Amino acid sequence: VQLQASGGGLVQAGGSLRLSCAASGLTFSRYVMGWFRQAPGKEREFVATITWSGSSTYYANSVKGRFTISRDNAKNTVYLQMTSLKPEDTAVYYCAASSTVVDTATKYDYWGQGTLVTVSS
Repeated sequence: VQLQASGGGLVQAGGSLRLSCAASGLTFSRYVMGWFRQAPGKEREFVATITWSGSSTYYANSVKGRFTISRDNAKNTVYLQMTSLKPEDTAVYYCAASSTVVDTATKYDYWGQGTLVTVSS
């Protein structure tokens, strides 16, 4: 199983970025997909998750209204559209796959390598 995250970079506060995560080696539509992030010196935290068909999404309070998670099962890809970015959004962002709808990192079975998002003030 491989989860390949991409799309990170340097952006000014208030800007936008779109992260992508391409999955292979698994039946993508059978997995809940999530995004997590880890800032320097902090623990990994939940950002968003989307159910198997994409019918339901859940967000951390810190990103609600600014970030949107979506998926394309035909392309085995999950996305995270990030808008109104803040310096506190700076982190390495990870995509992950789980068999259940959870916001706990330990319940996710597979992880991508992470992509760095840096938001300058």
